[in-house]
Amino acid sequence: MKRMKAIIAVTLVLVLLCGTAIGETWKAAEEDLPLFESLFEKLETEEREKIKADPEELDYILEMIHLKSAEEYQVGRAIVEHWYGSVRNANYRRFAYRGEEKAVPLERSGLDFSGKHAFVVLGYQLQDGEMTEELIGRCEAAAAAARSFPESTLICTGGATGPNNWENHTEADKMKMFLARDRHIDADRILTDPAAMTTLENAEKVFQVLKKEDIHKITLITSDYHQMWAQMLFNAVAAIWKARTGFEVTIVGNYSSIVRPDGVRRNSSAGLGQLRTMLREGIEVEP
Repeated sequence: MKRMKAIIAVTLVLVLLCGTAIGETWKAAEEDLPLFESLFEKLETEEREKIKADPEELDYILEMIHLKSAEEYQVGRAIVEHWYGSVRNANYRRFAYRGEEKAVPLERSGLDFSGKHAFVVLGYQLQDGEMTEELIGRCEAAAAAARSFPESTLICTGGATGPNNWENHTEADKMKMFLARDRHIDADRILTDPAAMTTLENAEKVFQVLKKEDIHKITLITSDYHQMWAQMLFNAVAAIWKARTGFEVTIVGNYSSIVRPDGVRRNSSAGLGQLRTMLREGIEVEP
């Protein structure tokens, strides 16, 4: 009996240890959400009405957040700095894939892709369990980038999406298969996240992969209209990981496939909407 109790006790300890190793949820405190809402409303008004928000008002909101939480302040500050440094910056450098064999614009950019760097390839909804032309375009851009920077890892992210996907094919697995089989990129270079169902979840899941692989630099590959929206989310998640764990990731650059004029168009307000979801519902962060 004593031996059985000891076994049970050890088992419970192991379960608890495994539970804490899975990760913890980071989210803004309930009482601080109105402050973030005020911040986002000012940015959305700026986006909609093309009138620059008052920097002093933004700083005041951020300082009010700071009084409540240093972590939340770092996240809020990162969102605002990225908004003006990238999203609303007409001089921000954007790089487009235009069918070339290699990612020539990135090769000539002068950006630093050395060291442990990954191209994060964002998925797009499947149709009947297969990739659409838009997702193929993102993969073609990824293949060009992989040829230009053979030391970089690729991370394909996206879950089982789309209508008539009876066998639950995932965007990530379809992308890896296309890159390895059809574009002859070494499969060992390609990591996958087959679970994410939204752009926010793309960022959440990819950061878990980055932490596991100890990768500190990334470049996002997606469609042109989606690039800045995605960067907003990845940048915010990066700020959370840095504030909570000290694990730091830099978004080195961007590379986008061009969607035709009849393609989907969304503005940065959609990214702000998913940031609201992140602050309210939280994301999982490794301990």
